[in-house]
Amino acid sequence: MPKHPSPAGSPAAQSFTVLHLVQPVEGGVARVVTDLVRAQSAAGLRVVVGCPDGGVLADGARDAGAEVFTWRAGRSPGPGLPAEVLAAARLVRRVRPDLLHAHSAKAGLAGRIAVRGSLPTVFQPHAWSFDAVGGTTAALALRWERAGARWADRVLCVSEAERRAGESEGITARWAVIRNGVDLTHFRPGHPDPGRDRAEARAGLQLPAGDGPLAVCVGRLCPQKGQDVLLRAWPEVRATVPGARLALVGDGPDADRLRRSAPPAVHFAGAAADIRPWLRAADLVVLPSRWEGMALAPLEAMACGRPVLVSDVSGARESLPSGHGRLCLVPPEDPAALAKALGRLLAEPRLLTELGEQAQQHARSEFDVRRTTDAVTGLYHELLGRPAPLLRRGDPQPLNQERISR
Repeated sequence: MPKHPSPAGSPAAQSFTVLHLVQPVEGGVARVVTDLVRAQSAAGLRVVVGCPDGGVLADGARDAGAEVFTWRAGRSPGPGLPAEVLAAARLVRRVRPDLLHAHSAKAGLAGRIAVRGSLPTVFQPHAWSFDAVGGTTAALALRWERAGARWADRVLCVSEAERRAGESEGITARWAVIRNGVDLTHFRPGHPDPGRDRAEARAGLQLPAGDGPLAVCVGRLCPQKGQDVLLRAWPEVRATVPGARLALVGDGPDADRLRRSAPPAVHFAGAAADIRPWLRAADLVVLPSRWEGMALAPLEAMACGRPVLVSDVSGARESLPSGHGRLCLVPPEDPAALAKALGRLLAEPRLLTELGEQAQQHARSEFDVRRTTDAVTGLYHELLGRPAPLLRRGDPQPLNQERISR
C-alpha cells in the first residue's frame, strides 16, 4: 500500500478535499461522477472535478456543487500523454486534495503517474481499458494496469465480475467493489399502469405511427455499446415480429455508419437530455454491449419498470433479478442469439409486463444510488483514517465489499 503524509488539518475533521480526475465527459462515467459530487458536496466535503471541456460533465458537476477545472486530455493514449500528466500534476498542486479519485483508463493513467502514491488514490476503471482495444495496444494497456496498481490505495470496481476480470489478468491490487446505483426518485415509472405509461411517453415523443412493440437501445453510438450487432439482428426480429420497431437513443462516432447500415423500422433519436421518456416508451430496453463494468442504462430502465435484454458482459448478471438470466442475457457479438431472444420477448407482451414489474422491484431494492455514494465516501474516510459519518435511520446501508490481493 502506498505511504502518504498525514492529511492536512485535524485528523478528527470530517471535511476534506477530494479531486475527481475524469476524462469521459458524456455517458455513464459522467453520470456516476455527478452523482458522487452531489452526495459528497451535501455531506460537507470540498469536491473538485478536473475534466476536459465539452460534454455534460463540467456543467453537471458544477451544478451539483463541485469546483470545476479544465484538464485537457484525449480519450485514447498517445503522444499527448506527457502533457496530460503534467497538467494533472499542476492541478493536484493547485487544488491540494486530501484524496485523488481517478475515473476511467486515461485519468487513471495520467493521475497515478502524476502523484505516484504521494496521496491516497482511488482508481475506478469503469470497464477495463484492455477490453476496449486489441493487439499490441491491449497488451500495453494490460501491462500498464498491472504496474499502475501499486499507485492505487484501492482499485474500485463496479461489479464483482469487473474485479474478477482484472484479477484473472494478473492485476494485483487492493480491490473494493461498490456497485453502481441510480437515483430512484428520478428514474421511476411515469404512471402506475405500464400500458398507460408507455402510451403517454410515446405521445410525448411523437414517435412514428405503429402498433408493434418498441425496443429501445440507450447509449453512446460506438463499438463498445454494440448497436451494430443489434442492427444486424434486427431483420430477423422483424421476420419473427413483423410490427416490431427499434429506437436508438444517443449520439457518437459511429452515428453516420450506423445510419447507413440500418434496416427498416429503426429510428435514430439522437442524444436526449432526459432519457426517461424513451425508457418509459419502451416495451423492452436492449443493450448489446461488447464490454462494460456495470452499465447504468439497464439499471435506469429497470427502475422505470421496463425489462431489459443485455449481453453477458461484466456486471450484467449482477444487474438482473434472480431468474431473469435465462431470458434476458445473450452472448456478446452474437446477432443470431440476440435476434432469437428479442423475437421471443417482443412476441409476448404479458411476459414483458411481468418481467418489468419484477425488474422495478429489483432495482428499487438493490440499486439505490445513495448506497453507492455512501459506500464511496465511507471508503474515502477509511483511506484517510477518519471515522465514517453515521448513517441516518432509514438510510440504505452501503455495499462496500473489499477484497485485497497481494
